[in-house]
Amino acid sequence: MPDTAPIDPAVWKVIEEYEARAQRDEALWNTLTEEEIRRRLDEFLLPVGRAAATLMNLIVKEGTARRILEVGSSYGYSTIWLAEAARAIGGKVVSLELRPPKTEYARTQLARVQLDSLVEFRVGDALDSLAQLPGPFDFVLIDLWKDMYVPVFERLYPKLAPGAVIVADNMLQPESSRPHARAYRERVRAAADMSSVLLAVGNGLEVSRYR
Repeated sequence: MPDTAPIDPAVWKVIEEYEARAQRDEALWNTLTEEEIRRRLDEFLLPVGRAAATLMNLIVKEGTARRILEVGSSYGYSTIWLAEAARAIGGKVVSLELRPPKTEYARTQLARVQLDSLVEFRVGDALDSLAQLPGPFDFVLIDLWKDMYVPVFERLYPKLAPGAVIVADNMLQPESSRPHARAYRERVRAAADMSSVLLAVGNGLEVSRYR
């Protein structure tokens, strides 16, 4: 049976610090022009949020999904939640990120709560990293540039373990991402042996299972 013990207070402290930063980033975002946002986009945390992170943490623990892949770690908010779940069930996280400074920030936060040994970071283009990873994976989070979702799925699909779950973020928000989100949902639902559902959790999650 998975370990369903409460999340350690030290981990909660780091999570709450992330969320406080996200609130500050959102306040700053609202003061900027579209041009300034585009220029400074990599500065912002933009996390999946607590509701989505909690759901993923539970899916990993209850499904004992030990081989976890995160495509787009950013500053490591969701990485913390996935690594905490991995520790509870004896799993491991592989996390892909394009920007080295984001990975270093995430690594520092993970080390504060002794979760860093459970996460292997791969820095670089996500499609190149996926080509090098053998799989199979039991759980996958997709949360990077939205036009990458379908190409990522194409690389990922042959590397899914039986019963694997994929969670894709930003299916409903922001509104500008909806065309890419729709294209992703159509591709996943057309794939053989995939069942999928759209959940109005956080910014909208497509939760898909490989039968």
